[in-house]
Amino acid sequence: MEIDYKEILTYVIILVIVLIVAQHLNVVVSGSMEPVFYRGDIVAVEKANLFGIQEFNPDDVKVGDIVVYNAKWFNQPVIHRIVGISKINGTTMYIIKGDNNNRSDPYYVSSDQITARVVNVGDKPLVIPYIGHISLWLRGL
Repeated sequence: MEIDYKEILTYVIILVIVLIVAQHLNVVVSGSMEPVFYRGDIVAVEKANLFGIQEFNPDDVKVGDIVVYNAKWFNQPVIHRIVGISKINGTTMYIIKGDNNNRSDPYYVSSDQITARVVNVGDKPLVIPYIGHISLWLRGL
């Protein structure tokens, strides 16, 4: 039996592409950002640190950006919108809120907590509807 190196290389390339694309997709787990996107939707993101590559600088986010951040109050990454920026003891802190929530998130967020920013096409986030329900079901969410 002869080894087909071209076929193996093709599978490796496909696997690498799938892994990179998967790193740029986040499943929405709640309705806190409705009607921009819904639970079970997938949003495309750019990463603050993807295998050592900085696709965007978390210090450059602005009011209106939708970001993914590691919340102190929730055990999973949160996808919400920046609604305000404050300086506290010389440090830039962000006020973040889900569009469908009555109040902002309970704690200020530093740029160190921001891991990704939702990709926009024009002025709309890049959303793939419904497909994330499979992931939510598999994860028991």
